[in-house]
Amino acid sequence: MLELRHIAKRLPSGFSLEIDCQVSSGGITVLFGPSGAGKSLTLDCIAGFVQPDSGRILLNDEILYDSGAGIHKPPQQRHCGYVFQNYALFPHLTLRENLDFAAPGQTTAIQQMLDRFRLTSVAKHRPHELSGGQKQRGSIARALLTSPRLLLLDEPARGLDHELRTDLYEVLRQVRREFATPIILVTHDLDECFELADAMIVMRAGRIVQTGTPEQVLAQPASAEVARLLGCYNVFQAEVAALDPARDYSRLRAGDEYLEGRFVPNCFRGDHLWIGVRTDAVRAVPRNGASRAPGQAAAILEHAVTLPSGTRLEFAGGFRADGVAMHAAEATQIREWLLEFPPDSIVVLR
Repeated sequence: MLELRHIAKRLPSGFSLEIDCQVSSGGITVLFGPSGAGKSLTLDCIAGFVQPDSGRILLNDEILYDSGAGIHKPPQQRHCGYVFQNYALFPHLTLRENLDFAAPGQTTAIQQMLDRFRLTSVAKHRPHELSGGQKQRGSIARALLTSPRLLLLDEPARGLDHELRTDLYEVLRQVRREFATPIILVTHDLDECFELADAMIVMRAGRIVQTGTPEQVLAQPASAEVARLLGCYNVFQAEVAALDPARDYSRLRAGDEYLEGRFVPNCFRGDHLWIGVRTDAVRAVPRNGASRAPGQAAAILEHAVTLPSGTRLEFAGGFRADGVAMHAAEATQIREWLLEFPPDSIVVLR
């Protein structure tokens, strides 16, 4: 169990980190958020490369940092493996020599690690002779050779193409299966969270704004802010126009449009709410002069692009519909659309 208690750190730039959380002793925990959220700074505080201004860090009940007691253990005493974005392999050493530097004389363990991560054939190569994926696996193997109590990975898939990224994910799942080492991984990629994370900590501007499994966070963002960070929600304000708990029904007014959704508890008529609707739940249909039906909103198309998952339509006002079964070239010929928001897709954002 890793505990970060009231950790605070202010940088000369004016950025401030203030976090308080616990990380369980198993699986992969992902720190998710945009660039500049404080994710890497959090890793550096855990590893001991950065000393917080105040707070307490405990790993399996051992104090790594305590501002009140004047304790700040150096990185080598924390037993945390750290995989940096640039891999940090010594350029003048071969891959095997890099591993030997981490675990001097442990020839058998080094060979086992090379075999396990499919690196034996390149063990005599120096880092500049390795692919990005080989460097990444070598860096993880080196970190695991020290038998760390915690493995920290700072955007490990950054710069990798799709094939190497897929290979890395399998390596990390292998580590989760074969080692008892808990992992904290930094990313700003939501798909990566779903590929790997057992738990997700959402960060923004140096603060933790939500925790949970990826499925929980996606299904119910804690706020409009979190929904925007996820990048797959239409977010807008609405007023409660009608409520009927017996029918599990609500009517919401967004601008000049009315939407119908599930009953919203702890609200009254006239209350203003933030609403989220998944972009892949929106049904976009050409208007063709039709009148709006209940649950529909009129929209003007601004941009369309065809992606592997279907066409993405972007409308005036910031609305988006993903996975539309129409080619972008055809969609752009239509200016006026009707957007349908299924009642079950409307999420109230607190």
